[in-house]
Amino acid sequence: MARNRHTAEQIINKLREAEVGLSQGQTVAQVSRGMGVSEQTFYRWRNEYGGLKIDQVKRLKQLETENTRLKRAVADLTLDNQILREAAEGNF
Repeated sequence: MARNRHTAEQIINKLREAEVGLSQGQTVAQVSRGMGVSEQTFYRWRNEYGGLKIDQVKRLKQLETENTRLKRAVADLTLDNQILREAAEGNF
């Protein structure tokens, strides 16, 4: 089965549709099958995106991207700092 990448907007819309189905008495299995995803994916999406609006999800993704970039920069600077300390101590 081919894997689809869903955008945040698509996920939120599918979760809204799922809530309607669940309120009408459908099971999670029926709802997730109707959305074309597994139950595990449905629960993961609900934990990650449940209760968020589209603009909030966009901001969350921007912050996650920025956080990853900053972590990488800190790691690079830490490595440079360690190299300079060793060179200053003469342990090269």
